[in-house]
Amino acid sequence: MSRCEKSSIMDYLKEHYPEKFTTADMAFKKIQRGNKIYIGTAAGEPKYLVRSLMEYLNQNPSAFFDVDIYHVWTLFDDREFLFEKYKRNFRVKSFFIGDSNRDAINKGDADYTPVFTSRIPQLFNRKSFPIDIALVQVSLPDEHGYFNLGVGVDITKAAVENAGVIIAQVNAHMPRVHGDGFIHIKDIHYIIPYDEPLTQYEFDKENEIALQVGRHVASLVRDGDTIQIGYGNIPFGVLSCLGQKKNLGVHTDLITDAIVNLMKTGVVDNSKKSINKGKTIGTYCLGSKGTYAFVNNNPSVELRRIDYVDNLLTIAQHDNMTAINTVMQMDLTGQASTDSLGNVFYSGISGFANFIRATLLAKKGKIIIAMKSTARKGEVSKIVPTLDEGSGVSLHRGDVQYVVTEYGIAYLQGKNLRERALELIAIAHPKFRPWLIEEAKRRNLIDRDKKFVPGHRGKYMEEYVAHRTTKTGLEILLRPIRISDETRVREFFNSLSDKSLYLRFFTHRAYVPHESLQDIITVDNARGVSILAIIQQEAEKQEQVVGLGQYFINEADYSAEVGFATSDNYQNNGIASILLAHLTYLAKKNGLLSFTASVLSENRAMVRVLKNIGFDHKSSEDGIIELEKMF
Repeated sequence: MSRCEKSSIMDYLKEHYPEKFTTADMAFKKIQRGNKIYIGTAAGEPKYLVRSLMEYLNQNPSAFFDVDIYHVWTLFDDREFLFEKYKRNFRVKSFFIGDSNRDAINKGDADYTPVFTSRIPQLFNRKSFPIDIALVQVSLPDEHGYFNLGVGVDITKAAVENAGVIIAQVNAHMPRVHGDGFIHIKDIHYIIPYDEPLTQYEFDKENEIALQVGRHVASLVRDGDTIQIGYGNIPFGVLSCLGQKKNLGVHTDLITDAIVNLMKTGVVDNSKKSINKGKTIGTYCLGSKGTYAFVNNNPSVELRRIDYVDNLLTIAQHDNMTAINTVMQMDLTGQASTDSLGNVFYSGISGFANFIRATLLAKKGKIIIAMKSTARKGEVSKIVPTLDEGSGVSLHRGDVQYVVTEYGIAYLQGKNLRERALELIAIAHPKFRPWLIEEAKRRNLIDRDKKFVPGHRGKYMEEYVAHRTTKTGLEILLRPIRISDETRVREFFNSLSDKSLYLRFFTHRAYVPHESLQDIITVDNARGVSILAIIQQEAEKQEQVVGLGQYFINEADYSAEVGFATSDNYQNNGIASILLAHLTYLAKKNGLLSFTASVLSENRAMVRVLKNIGFDHKSSEDGIIELEKMF
């Protein structure tokens, strides 16, 4: 329908419902002392009505008193509401905290109600938050007399259903979005036409750190997953890295430019969703003019009530649900805060916990916490020994699965406290790892004899990571050893027979003790390189070590002693050859001139492998053969 046709419909409605068309000032005369006013969310906020309300108060300072103004997230500057001169007129009561009201709330000049946004409609229905007047923004009507809440359905639909008086700014720039946002003219009390561009919101551009986090997260997202994603530059970076995925679905709170871009390129087609197949489901939309145009009358996008979108039973119906969110701070046990830092309230509860708990109930559900390792321009670590005193626990340590920073992926589900602490320290910023190690020891979270090499010598060498396929078709991840690998390496040694332990490590011990494991997993780049050969269990991205390769540098002649072993269950797959080829590549890259290897003479198979790849017999003594390979 053209804008001219819609204008004709407006003329028709004015003729048949003349009592509903008025000015803002006339509508505001309905506001009485003690009223509860609701204002629409984000880009759905009726900016003209808000401005007009302030002008009305300026001209009529005694028009009303002691009014409560409720909203979720406003992009319009709230500070005018908080001036001393208006405190007798009304007080802002927010269900979320943003830039515009954060200072006022923490100073006590405005109120914040910590509540799951999915429960607010029920509280409206029960009159726990009675709404006397709703100020909303709507689209032009259709031929049936239906307006549309456009980009802001969220709790707004429930507010208008419960409001005594509905005052609607009709804006030709507001798109009509499929879903729950329709409202008939019979249900609107006052209509105030005023056209103005919707608020556009540009999230912080993804930087290299956000993109690195995004690349790690993308490795966890499967083709066909239905994703929920939070907002901010880290989630934006994640979405930017999903361009090679296929058949993704979306069921989330906020529809952004980044999600629309994935829809335009066909990455998001919602074809594999368990419910709402073919539909991107959100509760409100915030982005650019182009995004608002895309969602306008687009059958592939629906904005639904928040008590549907964030409902645990709705979310849990999605097979392969993947919830991707960020946190402000996480402690070494895995519990995290999203809404406050210490006693400073920063954002809000929103639907975070709903998606976490429901995704755990979903078939093949996956929870990913994605965050930068530091905050305040690198001055503080976001991974901490304990949450700041006063911080609210938004993510229970029992719920967390994957934690991702720019330094890698930690999988915590089912891990004990020691393993969790080490996994998280391994992906913390390197400059904070020594501090975290010492704090973890002090709290008995890790072994007090835990060895750690700080600085560049202990750096995790991301550039040493490689993917290989063996001669039998096994997909192998080659990566440097981490301080968190003790359990994995212990399980690897336990997979070796007594004979394999003896032939490879010259020991008759039935097991490798903790002290020896410490030496093996302690990273010291000045001494050499330790590489694990890993098979990843696709279901949970768990890592099984099937091979270990190491070389130790002899600085006197720029040579290195090399050694490697393969799990008994994976012999004859070519893993040893892959390990040795990778170690050789790294040794040459690091300027070494040769490898030497010491092998028991009875280990004929290993001698044969080494000779087949260019090692020459150097000497024999006391049952040990020395071999050498020059580069």
